[in-house]
Amino acid sequence: MHAPQKGAVMKRRFCMILLGILISGLSAPAETRNILSFDAAWRFFKGDAPGAEAVMYDDSKWRHLDVPHDWSIEGPFAAANPTGPGGGFLPAGIGWYRKHFTLTPKYAGRRIFIEFDGVMANSDVWINGVHLGKRPYGYVSFGYELTEALRIGNDKTNILAVRADNTGQPASRWYAGAGIYRHVRLVITDAVHFVKWGTFVTTPRITVTQAVVRVQGRIMNQSGKTGDAAVEIKIVSPEGKIVGSANTKPLKIPSGRTVDLSEDVIISSPRLWGAENPDLYQAHLAIRSAGAVLDDERISFGIRDARFVPETGFWLNGRNMKIKGVCLHHDGGAFGAAVPLRVWERRLQQLRILGVNAIRTAHNPPAPEFLDLCDRMGFLVMDELFDCWTIAKTPYDYHLSFKDWAHIDVRDTVLRDRNHPSIILYSAGNEIRDTVNEESAKKILAGLVAVFHQYDPSRPVTQGLFRPNASHDYDNGLADLLDVVGTNYRDLELLAAWEARPTRRIVGTEQRHDLATWQAARDHAQHAGQFLWSGIDYLGESSGWPVIAAGFGLLDRTGAIKPMAYERMSWWSTTPVVQVVRRTSPSKTVPEDPGFVPVMNRQSQFADWSPADRDPHEETVEAYSNCEEVDLLLNGRSLGKRPRNADDSPRIWKTKWEPGILTAIGRNHGAVVATHELRTAGEPAKIVLTADRTYLTQSWDDVVFVTATIADRDGIPIPDASGLVSFGITGPGIIAAVDNGDNSSAESFQASERSAYQGRCLAIIRGVAARGKITIAAASSGLKGASIVLNCGGQLPRIRRRSR
Repeated sequence: MHAPQKGAVMKRRFCMILLGILISGLSAPAETRNILSFDAAWRFFKGDAPGAEAVMYDDSKWRHLDVPHDWSIEGPFAAANPTGPGGGFLPAGIGWYRKHFTLTPKYAGRRIFIEFDGVMANSDVWINGVHLGKRPYGYVSFGYELTEALRIGNDKTNILAVRADNTGQPASRWYAGAGIYRHVRLVITDAVHFVKWGTFVTTPRITVTQAVVRVQGRIMNQSGKTGDAAVEIKIVSPEGKIVGSANTKPLKIPSGRTVDLSEDVIISSPRLWGAENPDLYQAHLAIRSAGAVLDDERISFGIRDARFVPETGFWLNGRNMKIKGVCLHHDGGAFGAAVPLRVWERRLQQLRILGVNAIRTAHNPPAPEFLDLCDRMGFLVMDELFDCWTIAKTPYDYHLSFKDWAHIDVRDTVLRDRNHPSIILYSAGNEIRDTVNEESAKKILAGLVAVFHQYDPSRPVTQGLFRPNASHDYDNGLADLLDVVGTNYRDLELLAAWEARPTRRIVGTEQRHDLATWQAARDHAQHAGQFLWSGIDYLGESSGWPVIAAGFGLLDRTGAIKPMAYERMSWWSTTPVVQVVRRTSPSKTVPEDPGFVPVMNRQSQFADWSPADRDPHEETVEAYSNCEEVDLLLNGRSLGKRPRNADDSPRIWKTKWEPGILTAIGRNHGAVVATHELRTAGEPAKIVLTADRTYLTQSWDDVVFVTATIADRDGIPIPDASGLVSFGITGPGIIAAVDNGDNSSAESFQASERSAYQGRCLAIIRGVAARGKITIAAASSGLKGASIVLNCGGQLPRIRRRSR
């Protein structure tokens, strides 16, 4: 768990963050009594665990650690692990968490809640031996009230216990993680307070001169008597100035009841949220009674008009634009499912370089702070709920819980997420197998869409239809239950479905990387855009041991841009682009209808001029560019100029290889606007260390990526270097993880050394003190070592949304 979110600790509401946890084999440390440093304990059981009481009160052999925590990523990888190729061959089982804490008498009479952003999976929660509830779906946020079971007093200990069980395997087609892998909060309020996720901010009318901000909310009275209160609303601009306000009439709130409020606030000259200028406002709400503030909260929101139009696709704030999206699973590579926010920030920055403007959360609700990040960075989001309904894809997946929990999970996710301006679509599912049973599938989908609309009527619902022509989704009425018809792959069939019924709004929910697929969206106005499979390599969905991850991403697991991604950049970027690669073989294209069988995508493009074969031979060079003309030079000698192809396919040269410098020059109207060069590497001589930033904070969510590159004496990377690199660290920091992006490597991420892959590997650093200098050193046999210094200190410039 982590530091309190900015804006989360209000005048009358207290958010106290859970930190830490206790693993089998280690003695438990002394209990931490300070609730603002809320630590806990974890213990793993391979089989079934003893009962809650035994686990909560047995002080032996627990391991202390911080949460968020994904214990499965610690491994080890093994072909025999029951998660199998879908789960990346990582372990599964039962994990118990607990926390001892005290509440001083000042909290008497308050209402106290626990909130979890995600527990994987099948969680049960107890407070002082009282069972609070169970949630099977590991991707949803949820919470419980603790008040009645708590012990208040300086000398009275409370024990929170959480059981997370993912022993049933395989349970997912990709790596899901294990344990309390997202943030947790203890929230303390007055007896009269805002209902969790009850506030909804929309902007029903927007013009150039003004916008109507509608604030709807719910207030609960858990006191023993009827109360009178009013709600004060202030709208705060991106610069922090109050630009509008309103006050409700006095509300009479009976004991044990809730009341609803709705107020419109008009603001002048609104700043619109968009990809280029993601301006965020805040709604500040306060419940006032007899001059006192009983509760208050702050909700970030954006003023924007997003819509899908049948004839012309997607529009944002009056501008027609193509959705240039990618699908992302929730793991963070070496961090597994417990992902520091900086990992996502860095990844999204890299995707933006390539021209990506949208994210599909495949195939589940993301962490709330990920949506905050998309709000701040201006990414559009398709917020997806499920990978299956009642028919399984793996034996122990969500189909076991769908009938009992689907509507509850949709409700809670929509309530949690509906204030995010980044979200332009909800998705009811991905490649759902139920659609072969026409009538039952339509009944299920109609029910899901109704729940989406009930809790958020402002956004459309789609679905990644699976083989819709085979199951007749376009003909039997199922597709038309959706606000926007989404289809995976099969773009020509999607376009034909629009031709058959031009009132349909359409989007490609999952697509291949090839040019023809992009042209289907680019050249048809009615096609809103596409989401590529995938944006980033992800753990699991393996083609078989020893492969532990899927490799279809524009980025590898470490966030590095792959050579293949520059082709996409040449189609999607709005700035001049030229990049050259060596092409060694044709790409293995994802099948038009991949179904559920993993396909190994072997690398065929290499951004180097250092082939393994140094004898004279022919090389194929491809240039990815949106420039009018590209001139390719080898050692200063032009190999020919190529104009831009009408279909935007790569420009290709075949040339005899010789060592030296390969240079591509992009020109528009005769002027040089972009260049790129590749140099032949010599013998390995040294390590070059670089960092994505030179500073970091003590926040759990902040990390720095330090890359060790094996290079020749001139600093040119050695693309086939694979030696073991050892990292050392001094100062107030730790090596949180190591990685190299190799999807066939089963090396541990929790280590201080890593084999280089294609000449590089990384150490990911976390700060553990408020101030100080951190020195990271890297060494490898036969090479000159290197070191780099980071400064630890300061605060992250982030606005975070609390879930209440």
